Amino acid sequence: MSETTPKDDELAGTEQPFVQHLMELRDRLVKAMIAIGVAAALLFFFPGPGELYDFLAAPLVAHLPKGATLIATSVISPFMVPLKILLMSAFLLALPFVLWQLWAFIAPGLYSHEKKLVLPLVVSSTVLFFIGVAFCYFFVFGQVFSFIQGFAPKSITAAPDIEAYLSFVLTMFMAFGLSFEVPIAVVVLARMNIVSVEKLKNFRGYFIVIAFVIAAVVTPPDVVSQLALAIPMCLLYEVGIWAAQIFIKHTKAPEDTEEAASSS
Repeated sequence: MSETTPKDDELAGTEQPFVQHLMELRDRLVKAMIAIGVAAALLFFFPGPGELYDFLAAPLVAHLPKGATLIATSVISPFMVPLKILLMSAFLLALPFVLWQLWAFIAPGLYSHEKKLVLPLVVSSTVLFFIGVAFCYFFVFGQVFSFIQGFAPKSITAAPDIEAYLSFVLTMFMAFGLSFEVPIAVVVLARMNIVSVEKLKNFRGYFIVIAFVIAAVVTPPDVVSQLALAIPMCLLYEVGIWAAQIFIKHTKAPEDTEEAASSS
């Protein structure tokens, strides 16, 4: 019988009983929930739920007619809406720690070449999502609300409902955050050999059409916000193709590298 060396099996000796896996998953979920709770407690005292909502509503309030404010049509909306904002902000604040717990749970079951792929993808996907949300808040919202208020008849006094505004903001944040994940999707498709890099390059023209269709569906009907979503998606698609070639080169399994060296 042949002996299995550490080089042959990088996971030798790391097997754990199923129940132990569940216990570790429970512990890490508890740590993640505690982190979110701590973040929520900190945000509750500073800056506070009301201030968080004021910050979120600032792009809209800046474009409302003088003296106009947002309104609450439900009795509990002034309490529930800021609370939802608080919890959402706490989750985003604690997200790096939550993702670290996820990584710590799955990392022992990965080969070294797989770790080279997963960890950069987790980090980059988080950064790209935050960039998408920030881009939406600091640039797109100003253009959208300016267009809407400029288009509205003078006989109409704008007084948006706070729950409707929250729903709109979350939809836009998700749309831009997920759209900025295009490079991650491209890298995963190429690295898993689902689609080759050459096919991704040939699909470039179709993707441009898809990007503009998505932008037309998920954004308000103004040209600026649609271009603000479609153009970054097209650019990020190119970034994804470039990154996929690098990831494929540096995250090959040892046996794949040896086969490629022997065949050359």
